[in-house]
Amino acid sequence: MRFGNFIPQGWRFDLVGIEPSDQWRVMRELAQRADEGPWESIWVYDHFHTTPVPSQEATHEAWTLMAAFAAATDRVRLGQMCTCMGYRNPAYLAKVAATVDIISGGRAEMGIGGGWYEHEWNAYGYGFPAIGDRLGMLREGVEIFRQAWTTGSATLDGKYYQVDGAIVQPQPLQEGGIPMWIAGGGEKVTLKVAAKYAAYTNFAGTLEEFAHKRDVLHGHCDALGRDRSEITLSANFNTIVAETESEARERLAAVIARLTPHVGEERAAGIEKDYLASDGFGTPEQIVEKLRARADLGLGYAIHYFPEHAYDRSGIDLFEREVIPALS
Repeated sequence: MRFGNFIPQGWRFDLVGIEPSDQWRVMRELAQRADEGPWESIWVYDHFHTTPVPSQEATHEAWTLMAAFAAATDRVRLGQMCTCMGYRNPAYLAKVAATVDIISGGRAEMGIGGGWYEHEWNAYGYGFPAIGDRLGMLREGVEIFRQAWTTGSATLDGKYYQVDGAIVQPQPLQEGGIPMWIAGGGEKVTLKVAAKYAAYTNFAGTLEEFAHKRDVLHGHCDALGRDRSEITLSANFNTIVAETESEARERLAAVIARLTPHVGEERAAGIEKDYLASDGFGTPEQIVEKLRARADLGLGYAIHYFPEHAYDRSGIDLFEREVIPALS
């Protein structure tokens, strides 16, 4: 199994209490620690407002961070889980991503999806198109990416996007273009787009739900004549790890205490429930067992979010020592 981890950027209230003037230093140091460690990749979210409620707390922009991390690290691959297609013109985004790939020496990933955070869409003046339109934008956008990164230009007279000879030079360093991670489990559109274009997918759910989405994806691959093995299945995990389960619960309680003033008790209780149900919660042995069960269903890449990351590295250090070696 391959591993990535999220660098806190504020979106999930994970830089609260750290002065804005100091936040880049914290993010840079965490990225550089990952670069020196066993992680294959680092990730951020593509959002502008905090979740699950918007606030005045910091949320740093994803693609700006991609460029900064590209310059501040040497080895780890750089991804977003996931970029919202509707937030940027896809020809422009193809150009931005190609530049990041150049800066990083060929380490960029493109996580891309249809988007969901309605408040954010409306606040930034994008409107909030129906799900069918958002997925239509996704389908056209990834075609523009493919053209731009394999030919150096893109032309598409689509329903949502029209580009006419948009030049993307220099092209990405990676042969064949930047790998695309198509995020989401929509069975009729998203997984069909993934079957055609993706090097990676990203969806979760229970073991049964994960296996079902995998089978739907493979069905689309078969219909398109795509080799199933060309697509790596990935999933994201909210992760709190400790030597004992009781200590893991204590660590979770501290996380919930930090979140509650910002999200309210009801939402905090829901977040706590989600952590307790996560394959990334518990002792190293428990987490290894749960991830192995998912690997048996085809999971090849696990991306972990550590809510304590900016404040306390002991959990991530334990994960690096005991979980990654057991599954790599």
